[in-house]
Amino acid sequence: MSLHETVPHIPVLLAEVLAAVAPAEGTVVVDATFGAGGYTRAFLAAGATVHAFDRDPDAIAAGRLWPEVADGRLILHHRRFSEMADALAEAGVAQVDAIVMDIGVSSMQLDQAGRGFAFGQNGPLDMRMSQDGASAADFLNTADESDIADVLYQYGEERQSRRVARAIVAARPLVTTGDFAAVVRKALGHRPGAPKDPATRSFQAVRIHINGELDELNAALASAAGLLRPEGRLAVVSFHSLEDRAVKQFLREASGATGGGSRHLPVVAAAAAPLFTAVSRAIRPSEAETAVNPRARSATLRHATRTDAPFSGPASDRRAA
Repeated sequence: MSLHETVPHIPVLLAEVLAAVAPAEGTVVVDATFGAGGYTRAFLAAGATVHAFDRDPDAIAAGRLWPEVADGRLILHHRRFSEMADALAEAGVAQVDAIVMDIGVSSMQLDQAGRGFAFGQNGPLDMRMSQDGASAADFLNTADESDIADVLYQYGEERQSRRVARAIVAARPLVTTGDFAAVVRKALGHRPGAPKDPATRSFQAVRIHINGELDELNAALASAAGLLRPEGRLAVVSFHSLEDRAVKQFLREASGATGGGSRHLPVVAAAAAPLFTAVSRAIRPSEAETAVNPRARSATLRHATRTDAPFSGPASDRRAA
C-alpha cells in the first residue's frame, strides 16, 4: 500500500522535502507541524526517530495510536512548535539532525466543517488550532472596527479592509463561517463564478491573527538555529506570501546574505560566521503534483544546512506572543 493510501491527506512536496532533509537510520528529525502525519510517516519509514509537535489535541490523539509510539521511534509533543526547544530539552535532546515545518492550517483541519477554518462547508466560526482561547467569532464580534481592518490588511493583504470591517461590525453577531463569508462577499461585490472567492483573504487573515501564526513561525525559525547540529537540515513549506517572505528573509539574514534586519522577524544575534549555508531557491510543486493534489498549488519549500557557527540568540526562554 502506498504512503498516499495510508494517510488521510497527501503531503505536499514530499519527495523534495525528503531530498532536503535526508532522513536515515539513526537520525533524529523534528516534525514541527505533525497534522495528519504525512511527513512523519515518511521519516519513520526511512529509519529516523521523530519528535512530532502539534498544538491540536485531535492530531496528537490520532498520533498516539501509531505503533511507532510504543516502539519509541515517535515521540509526540502536544505543544506549539515555538516551544520545541524547551520541549526537546525536557526530553533530554540537545541537538537534532533535521527540522521540518509545514506552515499553516492542515488539510485535516480544513476538511472538518466543525473546526470553522473554511467556508466550503458551513460550520461554527471557530478557527482555533489548539481548540482553546478566543475564537474567530469572539474576535469578529467584539473587536473594534479599526482593529479588524488592521488584521484584514496586515494578514490578508485585503486592500478594502476598512470596507469589509465596517460591514462585519454592522452585521454582528456572526455565528457561522457562512455568515462571515456572506458579509465579505457582499462588501466586495462578489460575483458567483468568479475565479477566486474574495472571502479567502479575510478567512486567512483572521485565522493567522487568532492563532498567532507568524509569531509562532518567527520563534520556531530562530529556535531551529539552536537545535540543529552542524550539517543539520532545515526545511520549511509555506502556503502564502507572508509566510514565505518570513522564511526567505530569515534564511538570508542567518546565512549572511544581508546585513539588514526586519522588525517583523526574529532577532538572531550576530555570529562570527553564517548560521546556515546551502540556502535553496524557492521550490514549488510540479504540474503533475498539483494535478493530483490541487491544494499544493500555493506551496513553496525553502531549505538550508546548519553550519558549525555557534548560536548565541535568541534567549532560550523566548515565547511567541
